Amino acid sequence: MKFINIGFGNMVSAGRIVAIASPDSAPIKRLVQDAKEENRVIDVSCGRRTRSVIITDSEHVILSAIQAETITNRLANDLANDLADDTADEDEEEE
Repeated sequence: MKFINIGFGNMVSAGRIVAIASPDSAPIKRLVQDAKEENRVIDVSCGRRTRSVIITDSEHVILSAIQAETITNRLANDLANDLADDTADEDEEEE
């Protein structure tokens, strides 16, 4: 199980992430408000401005102070490292 740092020492399971969005659009604002009313919001922004909204497969909504692009890059780098490790394992098996 791989975890992604979403700021201030908080981690989320990479496999559970469905979407990462900017909090600026009206639909995302409604999604966050609805999740707050249903107690499905996890706010890990530590009192700072929310810069990304992470939606999980369990329908939890995570608010982070780290930009969505930064989290996406961390996720992509983690996936690229996994692919490189898998390729290296296959090369070792062929020898």
